[in-house]
Amino acid sequence: MTPIRLRSLLPFLAWPRPTRSSVRDDLLAGIAVALLAIPQALAYAQLAGVPAQYGLYAALIPAVVGVLFGSSTLLATGPVALTSMLTAASVSQSAAPGSDSYIAIVMLLALLSGLMQIALGLARAGVLLNLLSHPVLIGFVNAAALVIALTQLPALTGIAVTQDGSIVAATWDLLGNAHRAQALSVAFGLLALALLIGFKRFAPRLPGVLMMVVVLTLLSQASQFGASGGAIIGVIPLGLPGLSVPALSWQAVQTQLPAALVIALVSFMEAMSSCKAIAARTRTRWDENQELIGQGLAKVAAAFCQSMPVSGSLSRSALNLASHARSGWSMLFAAGFVALGLAFFTPLLYHLPKPALAAVIVMAVFQLIDLPAMRTAWRAQRDDGIAALLTFVATLAFAPNIQNGILAGIVFSLGAFIYRRMLPQVAVQVLDADGVPRALDSSDSRGGLERIGVLRFDAALFFANASFFADAVLKLERERPGLQAIVVQANGINLLDATAVEMLRSLIRQLRERGITLAFSHAKQHFIDVAERSGLSDEIARENFFADDETAFRVVRARLSASIES
Repeated sequence: MTPIRLRSLLPFLAWPRPTRSSVRDDLLAGIAVALLAIPQALAYAQLAGVPAQYGLYAALIPAVVGVLFGSSTLLATGPVALTSMLTAASVSQSAAPGSDSYIAIVMLLALLSGLMQIALGLARAGVLLNLLSHPVLIGFVNAAALVIALTQLPALTGIAVTQDGSIVAATWDLLGNAHRAQALSVAFGLLALALLIGFKRFAPRLPGVLMMVVVLTLLSQASQFGASGGAIIGVIPLGLPGLSVPALSWQAVQTQLPAALVIALVSFMEAMSSCKAIAARTRTRWDENQELIGQGLAKVAAAFCQSMPVSGSLSRSALNLASHARSGWSMLFAAGFVALGLAFFTPLLYHLPKPALAAVIVMAVFQLIDLPAMRTAWRAQRDDGIAALLTFVATLAFAPNIQNGILAGIVFSLGAFIYRRMLPQVAVQVLDADGVPRALDSSDSRGGLERIGVLRFDAALFFANASFFADAVLKLERERPGLQAIVVQANGINLLDATAVEMLRSLIRQLRERGITLAFSHAKQHFIDVAERSGLSDEIARENFFADDETAFRVVRARLSASIES
């Protein structure tokens, strides 16, 4: 096996050789990332509806697998807010959060979404991720961030609400029971938010999330928050995760496939945004197909090590980059510190109040909200604005099943794309007495309309718009009964499929019966090749293909003049 092939299978072999300075930088960056990853992992486990240790497990082995087999060596893989919310939204419909069956389905979901990403990467089909357009993604992310924030209100207030209905109904129920709020839970939640905001604004270099967790854990223990009815983390088992095979059930697989597809798309789009930012800052390249494989393998590893679906983390990747990490060793060091925490220090987290973790989640998702981006999409193109708004509204309406919102956005975007291709831009003109194309409805002061029509078609010619092209040509023929030739400016036609070939064949025969010649100028090589292979060029006649518009107008006019004289 060649070294290049081996490095494509094992990307970590291409890492630069460690030096004393690079190891020092990677070690410091790894410590910084681990200090953020541990409290975030606990928070996102709470968001996903699994025990706290599963979040820490997700920041361990999956993080190692992701960096070893991905193409971006500074990407931090692990639990993230959107993927955790999608996981909870899907699995909570089949089992009670925290139950054994719930955890089993979570691991199955990690396996399915990971296999989908691996398949896309191996098929070099990363380009298919463009099906998730930017307007749909920003509409979904804005709505999902709002939904995630609303789901944290019970933890922040200590008010128990039913989660069986929609998020809007649950929030309304919570507001109606505001008088039942636990003063200490509200106080812990507000203090946590204040500390997070303060650290971010006045001491951004400090590990603010970890310091907030330490402060509130000590206050919780001192005030006996848990004994007074407050929600705390409780016991987190010491030790590293064991290996287990996800329970496979055909019914569960069928149920979770749509959610797995959404998680595969959304989580990779989130990872991709981090990869692009890292590549721009470090002036390095990354490969979307290799990253798909790496992220997919990380999810599969999560399924086999008692964890949940993972993705590339925007915040931890940014911290890794800002901490001057030099290679993938920084993420290996970060995973090592998470392993130390699991092995020796989880009892210290017993009194950690859940309102503090809710505050971590709220702060994280508020950074995802970008309403001006939706306005920009609307200004760029109305269909994009509608796609963003529809996805936003559908995500809120379907919550907690937020995956349905993004599916609605994807369906609308694809429908709008096909509709636009069915009705492309068509310009219809005629030649004036001087042989210059002009608007069809303008008057000719030089005496009479010419007998040559001009039609410009700016789109691929395929099954969805073939009839539209034929209608445009026949409409020109009906409105100008004196026409004897129509020149199609074909430089915008970059695709010709079988439906279009048969349409042109039929159209040419109809026009020929009426004494009208159909000619083509500026036809691209693909158009000519397809016409020759299909026999369409015999119908058109090779002398009716012209290299440019000027030649087409001159030759066709000369032919018509010669026919009149004869």
